[in-house]
Amino acid sequence: MGLATTPLFPASASILRNPVRRLYFHPTCVSPLLRNSSVNFRRSVTTGNKVFKVSCSLVGVEDDVNDEACELVNGIELSIGEGEDSIEAYLFKAVKNNNGTGVLLLSDIFGFEDSATRDFAYRVACNGYNVLVPDLFRSDPWSKDQPKAMFEKWIAKQDFQRVVDDISTATQWMVDEFLAAGISKKLGIIGFCFGGGRVIDVLARDEGACFGIGVSFYGTRIDQSLASNIKVPVLFISGDNDPLCPVNVLKNLEKSIDRGSRVMIFEGRGHGFAHRPSLEEDVDAEQAFTEMRNWLNDSLVANN
Repeated sequence: MGLATTPLFPASASILRNPVRRLYFHPTCVSPLLRNSSVNFRRSVTTGNKVFKVSCSLVGVEDDVNDEACELVNGIELSIGEGEDSIEAYLFKAVKNNNGTGVLLLSDIFGFEDSATRDFAYRVACNGYNVLVPDLFRSDPWSKDQPKAMFEKWIAKQDFQRVVDDISTATQWMVDEFLAAGISKKLGIIGFCFGGGRVIDVLARDEGACFGIGVSFYGTRIDQSLASNIKVPVLFISGDNDPLCPVNVLKNLEKSIDRGSRVMIFEGRGHGFAHRPSLEEDVDAEQAFTEMRNWLNDSLVANN
């Protein structure tokens, strides 16, 4: 494993303070295995000159969920926006230890409903965060049973500008909930695979306005030319046996971004090891999670 030794550099930038109408949720518990409940409600949230209609449904749990774990996190299904501009999302909210900090989690190609992504988001929320996982693919994620020969055709259908706009919609919702309301100074952003690449896009466009930290797990389709626009530190986590995320690309990004960014490489590990670990990858996956958790805490919580 290789790990850059540059210390974390806390970001500092302006905080949005626009008036906001808050959306409150009825509490319920959530586990990594979720099912929809029949409880739904709607209201509108004003965001600048836009009114976002938010539809929520409480997320139920399987019968055999550990009661102690159930008390740690609430789960809510959201529909943010109106008509063609609306997006679906899951919000995982810490209960007893909520630190008031919002984290946007961008999924891999298997989408926001995939169990591995939801398990990971649940674990992040258990550490005190409010984690929003948007649907980046508009109910059309890549399926494991599709032939690989169809992948490029599928990815070509995922309009890049539409993905950017949907992420912006999710970000603005989090800004109103956690920044403009004065709960948190900055948001965090995490992404895997396809989502890991979009972390770079988001932070380059944001330029430190809303996000204070980033974590990119084995990001794909990364535009390296955007790195110089990123104003906050990014933690890059990958394996040295991952052809989809070359180590030299991450090293170049680390140098271009600077600001205390770090690259953490796990020897012998391939794509997806941190959030889809095999039994032999469990130890490294746990270490990767711990590094990410400390990275978020040091910038978003300890320095608030």
